[in-house]
Formats: sequence, structure tokens, C-alpha cells
Amino acid sequence: MIATALSPTAPQATAGQLARPLERLFDNTAVSDDSQPDSADFDGWGASLSAQDLAAAGWTPGRTITVQGARLTLPRRTPGEPDNVRATGESVRVTGRGDALAFLVAGTGPDASGTGRVDYADGMSSAYRLTAPDWRTGPLATKAVALPHVNTPDGQLAEKARLYVVTVPIAADRTVSSVRLPRAAGLHVFALSVRPVAKGWTGTWAAATSGHPAVGPWTDRTLRLVVHTSAGGPRLRLRFDNTFASTPVGISSATVAVQARGAAAVDTPVPVTFRGAAGTSIAAGAQTYSDPLYFPLPADSNLLVSFRLTGTVSALPVHRFANQRSYVSRPGDHTTDPSAAAYTGGISYWPLLAGVDVGGGPGSVVLLGDSITDGSRSTVDANRRWPDLLSDRLHAQDAVPRYGMVNQGISSNRVVSDGYPGDGTSAVQTGVSALNRLDRDVFAQTSARTVVVFEGVNDLRFGADAEQVAAGLREIAERARARGLRVLAATILPCGGNILCTPAVEAERAELNAWLRSGGDGFDALFDFDAALRDPADPTRMLPAYDGGDHLHPNDAGMAAMARAVDLEAL
Repeated sequence: MIATALSPTAPQATAGQLARPLERLFDNTAVSDDSQPDSADFDGWGASLSAQDLAAAGWTPGRTITVQGARLTLPRRTPGEPDNVRATGESVRVTGRGDALAFLVAGTGPDASGTGRVDYADGMSSAYRLTAPDWRTGPLATKAVALPHVNTPDGQLAEKARLYVVTVPIAADRTVSSVRLPRAAGLHVFALSVRPVAKGWTGTWAAATSGHPAVGPWTDRTLRLVVHTSAGGPRLRLRFDNTFASTPVGISSATVAVQARGAAAVDTPVPVTFRGAAGTSIAAGAQTYSDPLYFPLPADSNLLVSFRLTGTVSALPVHRFANQRSYVSRPGDHTTDPSAAAYTGGISYWPLLAGVDVGGGPGSVVLLGDSITDGSRSTVDANRRWPDLLSDRLHAQDAVPRYGMVNQGISSNRVVSDGYPGDGTSAVQTGVSALNRLDRDVFAQTSARTVVVFEGVNDLRFGADAEQVAAGLREIAERARARGLRVLAATILPCGGNILCTPAVEAERAELNAWLRSGGDGFDALFDFDAALRDPADPTRMLPAYDGGDHLHPNDAGMAAMARAVDLEAL
């Protein structure tokens, strides 16, 4: 699923005068009550979405939800009323300034795609291309929400229905006045908004959602997660993502504190709020940001984020491999406890929490990778992942801005194929492919300015060839450039001696690295991690001093060598 924006073109003088609010253009009914399935006909064959399923997911009429950093207001319509527009070139009144348009869409039929136009208040315009995956057969890996049923006049089908949020880059220095929809058969638009730029914020920590496994079950428990900052600042905000979920999740209270040791805080934890309230409910597939909190957060420090879950929780979106111990309390609200006494359980993953931002700062560098970026085989609780050590290098100098380091590595992740399918509760927690998570894990990250792509060894180890991986990396670079990001790459480390790193895999790795060193079709810079860590006596293997023990993952010394191999000025 790709959306692109093109260069600004000549003024379109009358576009804004003809534009109307989206809800006044609704000409199709997608949602029916289960008791009256024939009151809607989304696809021309009488099928429709279930209003009850939407409500169970937290997608209720008129509710504003946040997906990929964009706030979208769901149609304020009762089941059986028109709730979307079939895109046939309508001009929609949309105003605001930001880095992207966000569309809530679904397709009815193949190839629901077309070119539209963004009109700006200064008279300029730009073109974009929008594709809406099919609501019954589109990829689950990129959907915003999946529902368990499809309503038909002949009865309800136990079949997944999907809705998608697609973002389109726009000129961030111009104010949008209206949007011309594409002329595209089968492309349905439910909501549309301008995604604002996160001015005044820098991402200091993040974790990519790797799956949606069973947890606990936890009833009336407080989680206390330990996360490590890169950039510091005078205020902060938290982001919780209910990615891949089918039901809402509730937080009744949350706090932050600097870690003393283990689950103990230096001072009494400070409450955070959500739109002025102590807690929040996050719809399936959506996210929420806490209100800004004036809280001096040091760089290169451990933060305790505590939140109490409402009700009984048996599954959650998680980042599986934290390489950091976090804590679960005995029953009750222990968010403000400064001591560790109530935190009697431990976990080695990060549930629900997906980001921490700090006020000010120069912006963020996003590290898109697999288990090596995730920190596998580095020392637990020591923050010796190579992105952490790269952040340390930035803080030890003054020539380059001290960017936030946003680590979006997922253990066992691949560039071109999904491990986790993107839907349902599963023990598989290897994430959807880098291509399928690019919009969420890179483009929607706070103040992202540069992406470093270091991934591909898992694809090669499990049967992909160099050409397939190169095609995926090329697409990542093209999509990132369309968003105005700098795109940096890194060569693949040697893994000779690992059971899956056969001579055939080594040949593909060498071919892929040769392609990367030749320029890689558009990367702004290359970091040669292979050259930095390989054994001169056997270049197919990692230098023993850097080997974490499995001949695939570097140890602490290898992580440090990777961080040293980064040209800071290239960031």
C-alpha cells in the first residue's frame, strides 16, 4: 500500500470555492445493524460492515481516533445512513498545515487507485496517488482495524472486513485549503484530515510493535516499564499504540519517574493525563498521546513509565524483545508508588507503550532493523544496543546535533515478508515486514528526519535472494525520499558459522552488499558494518572478539564497533 505526492503545480483558482465538507458528499452506505443487514450495500452486492463489530472495536460514530499520528473523526451516522463517498473527483473542504493527508479508506474490488490533487491556500497545488486495499481481501498487515464479520442480506459471514488509514505526503510549508479526490472505481473515503507536524517535539525512545500475544491474564494490575532515553528535554509526552488489536484497551492512570534501581523511582512518580483525564480508552488499531507534562527528563537515562490497566487483559500489542527487565504489580493502582515493593512480577517485553517524546531538540533518527538493532546478545539492562551507543557518541561531541535515536528494530524481522500476519492473537512476534510497517514505524514517528535501514539477513537466511531484498530496500528508499527523509543504509554483517548461513546464503549476502556499496539506487550514505566487524582472516565470519556466540549477533564490543562505524555527519 503506497501513497505518493508529486511536486507543486500551477495555481488552481476555483478549487477551494467548489469544495464541500466530506460528510455532505456521502453517497454510499457501508455500515448496517446486524438486525437489518439489507439497510446497507457497500460493495454493490449487498454486503456491508457490522455496526456491532465496529462498536466492539471502539470505532463508534463520531469518535475521533488517532492512527499514524493523524486524528480522524469517524462518520457521525447511524447504521443504514450514507457514511462514505465513492471517489469520483469530488472537491473536499479540508484545512490545516502538516506533513501528510490521512485518509480512512477501503476498496470494493481490485485496483481501487487513482490520482487526486491537494490545493493550498496560496493558490498552488500538488498531485497525489491513493490506493485503497480491498475491504475483504486486502493485506491484514497494513490495515487499521479488522472486524470479524461481513453482513449480507442472506446472513452474517465469519470473514474479516478491513478498514485502512493511508497517508499522503504534502507540502509542510503550505496550508491546505481543499483536496480533490481521485476518480477511482471502488475507492471509498470515510474520513480525511491533515496530519500536523510534531513541532517542538523530538522522539527520545520508541519500540515497534512486533505482535499481539497472550499476556497474564492481568486483572487490575499496574505495569512499570523501564525505557532508556536518547535525547533529553524539559517536558515529555507518552504514546500508547493498540496496534493489531481487535478490542479497545483501557488505562485508568499513568505516571512517569526517573529510575533509581529496578522498579524503584528516584522521586514520587508524576501523573500524566490524557486530554485532561487521568485515564483513556484506546480503540482497536488506534493510538493515544498523553498531554504534555513539564518533567525534566535527562538524556541517556532510564525512565519508569507506570500505567494501570482496566478490567482483565489477556492479550496486548507488545514489543517482544526488550533486552530490559520491566515489572508487573500485585493488584491495585501502584502508579504513584516510589518503591518497588508492590512490583512482584517481571516481564522482558514492552506491552502497549510505543513512544516517549521530549520537548525541543533537533528531531529524530529512526533505526529500522531486525534483532541486531533490537539489541539481541548485548548485555541485559545495560543499554548497549548499537543505537544506544550511537546516541552516546552524539552526546560526547558538539559538531552534530544530538538527535533522538528511535530504535525500530524487531527481532527476526524481514524486509519483504511478514512473520506475524498482522492480525489476531498469536505467539508469533516477529512483526510484519519492513515494507508493511514503514508508514507506522518510520514515517509516523515523531520528528523523523533520517532513517537508517539495516535489515535483510533474515530474508537471506530464510530463502530470499539478493535481488528480492534489494528490490525491497529500493522501495523503502523511494518511499522515504517521497516523504522528504534522508535515507541511509548499512551493509549486512557476516554470519558464517550460524546454522542457517550456508555458502549459498553467503553468496547472496556478498551480492547484496556489493549492490549497497555501489550506491543502492538512491541511499544518501552507507555505513559499512560488514567491513567493521568481519574477521580479516575469514571475511564470511564475524571477528571472534565481536561475536555474541551464535555467529549472527554481535556482543557488546561488536555493538560498539557498529556505533563507531557510523559517520555522524551523515545523520
